[in-house]
Amino acid sequence: MNTGSASDRFLLYGDFNCPFCYALHERLHDLSLIDRCEWRGVQHAPQLPRPMKPWSGSLGTELRHEVAMVQRLAPGLPIALPPGKPNTLPAIEQAVALLREDVRKGMDFVQQTYRAFWCDGRDISDPLILKQLAGEDFAEDSDGQNEVIAQKWETAWHATGQNGVPLLVSPDGDLLVGCVSEEQVRQFFL
Repeated sequence: MNTGSASDRFLLYGDFNCPFCYALHERLHDLSLIDRCEWRGVQHAPQLPRPMKPWSGSLGTELRHEVAMVQRLAPGLPIALPPGKPNTLPAIEQAVALLREDVRKGMDFVQQTYRAFWCDGRDISDPLILKQLAGEDFAEDSDGQNEVIAQKWETAWHATGQNGVPLLVSPDGDLLVGCVSEEQVRQFFL
C-alpha cells in the first residue's frame, strides 16, 4: 500500500451493498488512487437480512433504479442487478480481519467482495461465500477485535455528519460524498 504516514491517508467509507460505493472503489483503482486510501466498511442499512432475501415490488424497483444510475455515472463498469441486498456486517468484519493481517490481502478481499456481489449477485452475508472469497486467508474473530474496529469505523463515519456512502475524507478533513466524476475525484486528491 502507501508508504506515507497515516496522516496523509484519505479515509474511504463504503458499504458492500451500495452500488455507488462499488463504482467509486473501482474508479479509485482505475485512477491508481486506491493505495492512498484507508478503506473503512460501514453499514448504511444495518437492518438488511442474513441470509439475503430477494427483493420485489418497490424494493426491487429501487434496486433497479440504483443500478441504472450507476450505469449512467460509470459507463463500462461491470455491474449486474443482484437479487436483493444482504446485511454486510459479516463481510465488513472479514475485511477488518484481513486488513489487520495484511493490508494488500485485505484490499484484494474488499475488491473481490464488491465484485462478487455487484457482478455475480452472491450473498456476501453467507459465511461460506466469505470463506471462498478470502480463501486460505479467511480469519475468525477470535479476539473480538474485528467487531470493535468495525464499530469504531461506524462511529467515526457518523461523526462526519454524513449518513451517506461512499464518503471520502481528506487528511485535512474535507469531504467528498457520492460517486462523482473522475475529474472531481482527481481534484479531491490534489
